[in-house]
Amino acid sequence: MVSRAGGEPTNEQVVANTYANMGTEMNQLYTKITELEMEVSEHSLVLGAIEPLDPMRRCYRMIGGVLVERTIKEVLPAVHRNKEGLEEVVARMKEALETKKKEMTEFELKYKIRNRKGGESGAEEGSMKEASAQRVLVGPADFAQVVA
Repeated sequence: MVSRAGGEPTNEQVVANTYANMGTEMNQLYTKITELEMEVSEHSLVLGAIEPLDPMRRCYRMIGGVLVERTIKEVLPAVHRNKEGLEEVVARMKEALETKKKEMTEFELKYKIRNRKGGESGAEEGSMKEASAQRVLVGPADFAQVVA
């Protein structure tokens, strides 16, 4: 492995693998954020359905795989807390995603990596399309290697 004066590896395969791992981490963050946003949406639906009902009415809640009978009055605050907790987690994960995007951009600039989006128009760029774009690593000898 060839290294620079700073001790950083310049082996193209190491750079390509590191870049691919960064892309994988971003995809995992996107997936988890989407999953948690769906849970927040489900909590909102439940809250919308039970809030107008009589607080003393019976309802059932799944706690750790066990169905428990409670009243709406008892369940409502717990569902609110869970929803707020999920929203906080989503916000932190979005911050982590932004940090990872900046990290990846710096890495791209440092190693002169260009994203190639095959067959996509500029209008179709969405957050999920960014994560699935093909990456091209251009080395010092104009060597191109596709990183998926």
